[in-house]
Amino acid sequence: MQATNHTAAHGGGHEAHHHEPGFMQKYIFTTDHKMIGIQYGLTALIFLLFGFCLMLCMRWQIAHPGHPIPLVGSLLEKVLGDVAKDGKMSPDLYNSFGAMHGTIMVFLAIVPLAFGAFGNYVVPLQIGAPDMAFPRVNMASYQFYFLGGIIMFISFFIPGGAAQAGWTSYSPLATSIPTHGQAFWLIGMVFLISSSLLGAVNFIATIIQLRAPGMTWMRLPFFVWAQFVTGFLLLLAFPPLEAASVMQLMDNLFGTSFFLPTGLAVGGRLADISGGGSPLLWQHLFWFLGHPEVYVLILPGMGIVCEIIANNTRKTIWGYKSLVFSVLAIGFLSFIVWAHHMYLTGMGTKISAFFQTTTMIISIPSVILLTCFFISLWGGSIRFNTPMLFALAFLPMFGIGGLTGLPLGFNASDIYLHDSYYVIGHFHYVVAPGTIFGLMAGIYFWFPKMTGRYMNETLGKIHFWFSLLGMNLVFAPMFIQGLKGMSRRMADGGTTYFGADDIAIKLNTSITHAAVLLGLAQLPFIVNLFLSIRNGRKVESDNPWQATTLDWATPTPPPHGNFATEPIVYRGPYEYSSPGAARDFTPQGQKV
Repeated sequence: MQATNHTAAHGGGHEAHHHEPGFMQKYIFTTDHKMIGIQYGLTALIFLLFGFCLMLCMRWQIAHPGHPIPLVGSLLEKVLGDVAKDGKMSPDLYNSFGAMHGTIMVFLAIVPLAFGAFGNYVVPLQIGAPDMAFPRVNMASYQFYFLGGIIMFISFFIPGGAAQAGWTSYSPLATSIPTHGQAFWLIGMVFLISSSLLGAVNFIATIIQLRAPGMTWMRLPFFVWAQFVTGFLLLLAFPPLEAASVMQLMDNLFGTSFFLPTGLAVGGRLADISGGGSPLLWQHLFWFLGHPEVYVLILPGMGIVCEIIANNTRKTIWGYKSLVFSVLAIGFLSFIVWAHHMYLTGMGTKISAFFQTTTMIISIPSVILLTCFFISLWGGSIRFNTPMLFALAFLPMFGIGGLTGLPLGFNASDIYLHDSYYVIGHFHYVVAPGTIFGLMAGIYFWFPKMTGRYMNETLGKIHFWFSLLGMNLVFAPMFIQGLKGMSRRMADGGTTYFGADDIAIKLNTSITHAAVLLGLAQLPFIVNLFLSIRNGRKVESDNPWQATTLDWATPTPPPHGNFATEPIVYRGPYEYSSPGAARDFTPQGQKV
C-alpha cells in the first residue's frame, strides 16, 4: 500500500513540479537517485584512476629500486618533500602509497561504484519505484562519502604524509608510527562507513517497501537481489569497524590502550602507554568487516553480469532460484569465515578447523553462481557487444580468483602463502579483472539509458582486449613470485632477499611493463566516455538492447519520478525467446 501511495504521489509526476531546479539543487544538492548515482559513479572513477596511478609509482619502485620515477618524480618531490627526494620513492612513501592504494581502491572506488552508483541508478528503476525510500538520506550518503574521500586525499599533504600501516591499519603499528596520517585515515574511514550505513538502510527499505504492484520477490531481477544482500552485508559488518576505528583513533590521539598491549616496545624502548589492550581484537573487528567486504565488491558485479548475459544470449537465465538462494547463502556464510585471514595469529586447531570448513562451504554457492552463468550461455544466440565481452571475461577471471583462494583457506598451506605475492595475485583476480570487468560491463550496458546515446563499440573493444591482456600479464606472474616466497610490502620488491638475478625479481620488470599497458588501455575508455555523452550515436528507442526488466520501460533518460505511469509487473525478469511470443523478449510490464 505504501508503494502505491508513494508512486501515486510521485510517479509520472514530473508534471507536478513546475519550476526548473537551479544548478546547485540539480547537480550538487540533489535528492534524485539517478543524479546521486551519477555523482557516485564519476567520483568513484576518479578515485579508481588515482589509486591506479599510486600503483604505477609503486610498480616502478619495485622494478627499479632507487631510480627516479619517470614523468612524475620531480612533481612528487615538489608536492611531498623529502619522502620523494630527487624524484625517488623512499620506503616511507612506498608504505604510504601501498596503504592508500588499497584503501582508495576498496573503500573509495569499487564499493561506491558497485553499490553507490549502479545501485542508486538502477535499483529503483528495476523495481518500478519513483525514487529511493529516503531521498535526503541518499544525498547525505554521497556527501559523507565525498567528505571521507577528501580527508583521505588531504592526508597525503600533511607533515609526515598519509597512513603507512597498510590498508588493514593493524595495531600496534598503526599507533606507533609518528605521523598524523593514521588519524586522518581513521577519520576518513568513519565518514566512509557512515556513508555506507546510510546507503544500506536506504536500499533495504526501498527494495522492501517500494516495489511496483506485481513485483513479487521471485520476480526481482537478480541485480536487485545482489544489491539487497549487499545492503545487509554493509549494515551488519561495517559497525564493528566503525567502533574499532573510533577506538584506534582514541589510542592514537588520547592515550587509551584498546589495542595496545602491556610491555609494548617501540624503537627499543618501552612505550609510555597504560597497556592492557589487545592487538588481535583489532584484527578480529577489521576482518569481521573485511571478508563480507569481498562479497560487497563482487555481488553487484555478479548482478550486472547476470543482466547482461540474459540480455545478450536472448534466453532465460538458467537456475534463477538457485542464483537467489546462493546469494542469500553467501550473505549468511560471509559472516563466519573472517578468521581465515588470521591463521598466523596462533589460533587453536579446533578454531582453525571451523574456519577452514566454513571457507570451503562458502565456495559452493559461488560455484553455483558461476555454473548458472556458464550454462545460460549454452545454446544462446549470443551478441558479442562490448558489455557482453566484459561480462564473459568476468566468469573465468573470477573463477581463477576463487580457485587460487582455496589454498589460502587451509591452515596448513596458508602458513606458507600468507603475506606473499600469491595473496596479491589471488584477491586482485577477484577484484580487478573480476569485479572491475563486471562494473565496466555495466557502464557500457546502462550508458544508453543514462544519456540516450551509445558508447563507441570500436573503442570499447580496444579497451576490453588490451585490459584483458594487461590484467593477466600483471597478476598471473604474482602466483609464481608468491610460490617462490616473495613477501608483500617490500619497497625494493624483494631484491635484497632474493638477489637481482632471481626469476621472481626479473618478473617485477615485466609486471611493471604490463601495468603501463593496462594504464594505456584505459585511455580509449576515458575518451569514449566523454565523447559519447555528446557525440555518441543516438539510441533508436527507450529500450535499445530489447531488454525485459522495468529499467528499460522508462523514457530515456528517465525523468524525475522515472515512470510516466505506475508500472505493473506481470512476469519474471528474464522472459526471452518464449515459445509463441511475437518477439524474442517479453517485458515485465507488458500484460500480454
